[in-house]
Amino acid sequence: MTKTIGVIAGNGRFPLFVIKEAHRQGYRVVLCAMEKEANPILGKIVETSLWVKVGELGKLVKFFRSEGVHEAMMAGKIEKVRIFQENVRPDFDMMKVLMKIRDFKDDSLLSGIADYLHEQGIDLVDSTMFMRDAFPQVGVLGKRKPSKEVMEDIEFGFQMAKSIAGLDIGQTVVVKKKAVLAVEAIEGTDWTIKRGGELGGGEVTVVKVSKPNQDMRFDVPCVGLGTLRALIRAKAEAFGFEAGKTLFLDQDEFVREADRRKIALVGVRAKS
Repeated sequence: MTKTIGVIAGNGRFPLFVIKEAHRQGYRVVLCAMEKEANPILGKIVETSLWVKVGELGKLVKFFRSEGVHEAMMAGKIEKVRIFQENVRPDFDMMKVLMKIRDFKDDSLLSGIADYLHEQGIDLVDSTMFMRDAFPQVGVLGKRKPSKEVMEDIEFGFQMAKSIAGLDIGQTVVVKKKAVLAVEAIEGTDWTIKRGGELGGGEVTVVKVSKPNQDMRFDVPCVGLGTLRALIRAKAEAFGFEAGKTLFLDQDEFVREADRRKIALVGVRAKS
């Protein structure tokens, strides 16, 4: 019997990787993609799909149930800034979620959605279940090794990033000579890197971490070639990431180009 997985797709290349690997493992993929977020090509590579607006939770549930979906995963982010900049109108189901949560922090909102889906017979599963080999471990990734000063900045940045991640503000910081130049908030990783690079005048260090109690069902730290382009434009010296908890898309190409651009990639872990 063919296994079925639902995929709730946001932006970026993560959904594409998930769908391809799910197919490779013999899953039938039922796609519910977010309008203005997900790549249109996704609808062409799955068995069945539906496009919904942000906030149309009831439509998503009805579609998944009609397709026999009992397990689903979130893949790709939805730009939260869109909620504030556009006229997003939550449907009745989404309003019920919003009435129960205590605030609009990412964890509160996503946990509320997960709880509601569970009530409807749809369980959210680990969003990385098809991508377990894409999480680099502790150490230097590639050929470029950081200097002693840069390594100190990575360690400093790691502690700063963990602090803001624990407050559910963001998961990325840009530092230079143990000074914090930029902190990620609603704008996302790439814009944070851009701002930090401009303020630091290049030769900056970027660090990205997971939340202290990271729920692997959603909002897992993820980097790809877009992040690498941001690092290059910011003239970054190094990119530090939390080992074993940061998903690298297009990892081989990422590492090769980082080596060519002399950007050190370093996996670190919190000190016990």
